[in-house]
Amino acid sequence: MDFEKISGLGIGTWAIGEDPAKRKDEIAAICYGLDNGLNIIDTAEMYGDGKSEELVGEAIKGYDRNKLFLISKFYPFHATPELERKSLEASLKRLGTDYLDLYLLHWRGSHRLSDTIRGLQKLQKEGLIRYWGVSNFDTADMKELFSVPGGTECFANEDLYNLNERGTEFDLQDWQKEKQVNFIGYSPYNSGKGNTIRITRNLKMVARNHGVTPHQVMLAWTMRNGNVLTIPKSSSIKHMKENIEAQKIKLTDDDLRLINSDFPIPTEKSPLSVI
Repeated sequence: MDFEKISGLGIGTWAIGEDPAKRKDEIAAICYGLDNGLNIIDTAEMYGDGKSEELVGEAIKGYDRNKLFLISKFYPFHATPELERKSLEASLKRLGTDYLDLYLLHWRGSHRLSDTIRGLQKLQKEGLIRYWGVSNFDTADMKELFSVPGGTECFANEDLYNLNERGTEFDLQDWQKEKQVNFIGYSPYNSGKGNTIRITRNLKMVARNHGVTPHQVMLAWTMRNGNVLTIPKSSSIKHMKENIEAQKIKLTDDDLRLINSDFPIPTEKSPLSVI
């Protein structure tokens, strides 16, 4: 399956696979998502020190690998050609596959971007990864990346994006759209920061008008323009089902005005928020 542009709803796996008591439900949730139209799964070597990748590997057994889009990430201290290869080999083993669709530098570190890109290009040439990208990069980081030989090959950048954290709307998302770099938004409920998004009266009103929950509105909001791949974590079939149903919500201009009154559109540049 061709994935030149990725957007809509994917499956996030941060903090999944760490509790053996929840493993069965977490696998069932991923399988429910795959059985009901989702095909993009995001994970990382950092998540549970590989436990998330292992769980994903177990969940995708029996599915047509060619119809899945698997994303994983490597630590910035592994961002050299030699260490990238070692990290990738370990991730592939845990996932039970022989290639990744997208391999991301998890955040910026001390290694030169030119070295990081050189290693990723070699892995790509060998067919071990289809695309490469970055995560937690802001506009200045992306511009620097594009100034490095091979940097314009970057397929995607993954950043924190939700109602509380709209900073990337100021200039980064438009810049990526112009340069045809996919934007992946993680933590649509902001749950990874430990301070979930407040349920305002307006948010409740929009949810009530659509016959859905406020959290489904939060998720639908991230997908409203068709330019973002959002990757909520779902550790139960119930939550996965709610996430899938949120794809049907079409927010109106009136809905967006109500939401924007509580969660304003950014009017100036702010430091990139990271979890």
